[in-house]
Amino acid sequence: MRVLLVEDDPTTSKSIELMLTHANLNVYTTDLGEEGIDLAKLYDYDLILLDLGLPDMNGHEVLRQLRLARIETPILILSGADDTENKLKGFGFGADDYLTKPFHREELVARIHAIIRRSKGHSQSIIRTGRIEVNLDAKTVEVDSKPVHLTGKEYQMLELLSLRKGTTLTKEMFLNHLYGGMDEPELKIIDVFICKLRKKLSTATEGDNYIETVWGRGYVLRDPEPEHIDEKKMALGAG
Repeated sequence: MRVLLVEDDPTTSKSIELMLTHANLNVYTTDLGEEGIDLAKLYDYDLILLDLGLPDMNGHEVLRQLRLARIETPILILSGADDTENKLKGFGFGADDYLTKPFHREELVARIHAIIRRSKGHSQSIIRTGRIEVNLDAKTVEVDSKPVHLTGKEYQMLELLSLRKGTTLTKEMFLNHLYGGMDEPELKIIDVFICKLRKKLSTATEGDNYIETVWGRGYVLRDPEPEHIDEKKMALGAG
């Protein structure tokens, strides 16, 4: 999952970046509100962490401009101010949560996961697609309670597909999710990752196909066809 951190204090920024990287989150940072707005418009983030005391503009103004620009990315405000007025103002401008500094790493990570799950329509940390279970907190995948071993990139792709199940994702969206515009390889690498991911899921599910190709557009995760499942059960029962 991709997080944009807008924080001007270098020590705080580095500390938060280390916290989130340790939790297997991809973190992108800026110390300016204006740049944060531009990045949020250009790239697809799962969450924005926003400090209120920025050098070029107030964090509330950053929040206001993002919502006026119809940027719907969830926003968690980080602030040393614990007063009710600041919190109400933040929520009034469209913030999803407010966390007062200093905070514990576990609380920050837990809030981030909870906000992202809610924004994708998932109240729990486990997303089920057919027999596949993706645990967003543990970063694990299971089929019928048995672990499926994926590489980091394969997991990130399945996580993105699961969070947006039923939605066609372009190769550009996968590249942006995996590399964030930094040293991106060619688009065909996505086909390679998808091929390997399909093989592992097919092996674990005895041949079920969960990832469909949408020709000319990209890939989409769906529940396998019921007919396929019924035929397989009949074949197993016949033996």
